[in-house]
Amino acid sequence: MAKIKIVQVKSKIGSTLRQKRTLQALGLTKPRASVEVEATPQILGMVEKVRHLIKVTEL
Repeated sequence: MAKIKIVQVKSKIGSTLRQKRTLQALGLTKPRASVEVEATPQILGMVEKVRHLIKVTEL
């Protein structure tokens, strides 16, 4: 599977609890944090839920 890099670009302050937990599940803890993960359907679904808080690039 393809890998993607996810970078948190906005703070989670003011987000819903569900969005905060989604960021935590992705491994993002603070702004400018980044992770590299496999592009599975589950990860892509989580990315879609918090797309306004993150930036995604393909590797």
